[in-house]
Amino acid sequence: MTLLKAVRGTRDLLPPETELWNRVEATARRVFARYNFGEIRTPIFEDTQLFARGVGEETDIVSKEMYTWEDGERFEKSLLISKWLLANRSNFVEVIDKSPSGTSFIDLECKDHDGNLEYVIFAARSSHDALSGLASAVVKERALSSERRANAKVTGRLVISSPLPGGSETTTKEGLVIEAVHGSFFKSSQSLTLRPENTAGVVRAYIEHKLGETGLLQKLYYIGPQFRRERPQKGRYRQFWQIGAEVIGPPSAGSESPLRDAEVLEMLASFLDELGITGWSLALNSVGSATDRPRYIAALREALKDKAPQMCADCQRRAETNPLRVLDCKVPEDQPIIETLPRIADYLDDESKAHFAAVLVALDACGVKYEVNPRLVRGLDYYTRTTFEFTHGGLGAQNALLGGGRYDGLSEMLGGPKAPGIGFAMGLDRLVLTLQAAQSESAAALADAYIAPLSDVLNAPALELARELRCAGLKIELGDGSFRLKKSFEIGNKVARAIVLLGEDEQRSGILTVKDFASGEQRKVPRGELAGALKGPEI
Repeated sequence: MTLLKAVRGTRDLLPPETELWNRVEATARRVFARYNFGEIRTPIFEDTQLFARGVGEETDIVSKEMYTWEDGERFEKSLLISKWLLANRSNFVEVIDKSPSGTSFIDLECKDHDGNLEYVIFAARSSHDALSGLASAVVKERALSSERRANAKVTGRLVISSPLPGGSETTTKEGLVIEAVHGSFFKSSQSLTLRPENTAGVVRAYIEHKLGETGLLQKLYYIGPQFRRERPQKGRYRQFWQIGAEVIGPPSAGSESPLRDAEVLEMLASFLDELGITGWSLALNSVGSATDRPRYIAALREALKDKAPQMCADCQRRAETNPLRVLDCKVPEDQPIIETLPRIADYLDDESKAHFAAVLVALDACGVKYEVNPRLVRGLDYYTRTTFEFTHGGLGAQNALLGGGRYDGLSEMLGGPKAPGIGFAMGLDRLVLTLQAAQSESAAALADAYIAPLSDVLNAPALELARELRCAGLKIELGDGSFRLKKSFEIGNKVARAIVLLGEDEQRSGILTVKDFASGEQRKVPRGELAGALKGPEI
């Protein structure tokens, strides 16, 4: 039998690595809360048009990397019922709609002018289950009707959709009528996509739930999986996890202010510092307003006409579809050519220049170090003005920790009100790699103590002791009285900083034997002092 494994580009996260993931997430929640951000959770799949319109159809994400599928045509029974009733309503004196109750297999109960009863059900196509259910209902009603009125007839009709014009009727051997009605009774299939990024989904939720009507800034963060069909490599997976945040709202709430940009960047600097990531670098640029950017793209496309053929295959394609992405190229041979290309700073209007300058002034005021990188762009269509990236040398060539920028026109692109915003996303996979590179396997992953009962009869007292220590806030691993002492020491040394021996003497005297694995020191500790001793730097 073939061994089933995780799908390529996905992976299982296991202890003790998950403890590091939890620490990153807990730190994010704690830091973001101080800046008055609240959590938002959006679906992991959305209408494909959300990303096509928001992210951009010519981006690599939309054109090559999304997991998209058709949700299938959906049968609209109500449309078929309406058309059938329009053609047949005059044949009956009474029509009872039984489908809304949800308690009946029958959709309509129709009584004609002679008192005869017809049960009607509607379906996309004929099926054994539909005919069987209809036949059973008819037989049951016939038995009841014969007791009330001998001359009353009870019949059954299955009405189905037909792509053929004209319509037709057939009768089964049980006397049921199958009527085919021509028409379009299906809603178009819906294209769905696993989210490749979360900003578009957050803005969609902002619009759908009319959050702008509060008149306040919406400060929202999210933690969850995203999906892109990329070539898997170190720190890059097809299912990857992101932490991100968005600040969005009506202009009257100050959403266009450069202070919002600086506050987000200062928050990220605080987050990385609090997480213990040192040596990070912040690069900044402005990609201009909705009017600046088209002028620059036109100049860039013109400059690339002669130079793109000398560049890599991706750059040749991007020169036509999304010239800004050429500036993202990491191929060493292309860098001298990229250095000769026009710079967006030369195409900014006065308002965009003033906005960017104000961001830098605010960062200087709060002591956040940065570097202006005129080649830094974001390849997604919704970005405007401030764009940024935090990098770290511990990640190698692909050194980006997180990135983001302003997206003042995204809400309008998705059919919503004017709602300028700024946001970012960071990959947890890469953050964890950075933390792992900066530290060896930490003793923080170990339990504070391993409790070793020295016989089976001491298992229950050992559990009682473990509960006391856990209630005191300690991380405790519990052994078993069936283990030999040597085995308890071997296991304890792997999972905990110390071992607590609970034998009959310890149980009777209340004095526990404790050994610290790092120092090798062993001593007796009164039970009432045990929690404090295990919390201390030394046993």
